[in-house]
Amino acid sequence: MSQPVALITGAAKRLGANTALRLHELGFTVIIHCNQSLEHANAFAQRLNDIRDNSALVMQADLSDITKINDIIQFISQRFSKLDVLINNASSFYPTPLVSLTHEQYQDLIATNMTAPLFLTKACTALLKAAHGVVINMCDIHATRPLENHSAYCMAKAGQQMMTYALANELAPEIRVNGVAPGAIEWPNNGIDGEAIEEVLKSIPLQRKGHMNDIAQAIEYLISAPYVTGQILTIDGGRQQVASKGA
Repeated sequence: MSQPVALITGAAKRLGANTALRLHELGFTVIIHCNQSLEHANAFAQRLNDIRDNSALVMQADLSDITKINDIIQFISQRFSKLDVLINNASSFYPTPLVSLTHEQYQDLIATNMTAPLFLTKACTALLKAAHGVVINMCDIHATRPLENHSAYCMAKAGQQMMTYALANELAPEIRVNGVAPGAIEWPNNGIDGEAIEEVLKSIPLQRKGHMNDIAQAIEYLISAPYVTGQILTIDGGRQQVASKGA
């Protein structure tokens, strides 16, 4: 019996890499997609292949250019006859205050967070159907709870969330589509000051940020649960359920 195959976008570092590592531990052959982080991706793949030979591959592509998506599909089709899991993890995230928002920023955030996942899922449909596979979108709690000065990002994530619901209906019964909406798991790459961290932690009932393994475990559940589709698991320590204080 052939090993299951998973494509994880944006998997060279951080949440994507941790998710790929977990799937590799579960016996998957993992396709590590990256854009700019090719050196990290190659080193990560080598690490996995040292554990289990020929179990990790690297695919570099700029997903904001949807013409590159066909290259990914051709690459997978040549090596495998199916795709068991697609994880749409790659994402752009940065503030865009309305006063300084540019059209280029808007296009980038929409392309990476909504357009690319949609068209990559479309392109992978035949491979996923062959495996009765699963699509998992890396969503965000800010799809429904706007983050200050991040209007374009929040709009894109709201679109991705609705895409998850719509495709779960459209692609059933052959393909299941779900999502994971992380809360405070990792602090942004551009840093965050101590006061802001304290304010975030105060808003979380569990009084701490989450861990990358919390997301990997949620994804593992969604992959293994055959009667679950059209669901987005919120992994935020209860933050979404906290009522506003005061009147």
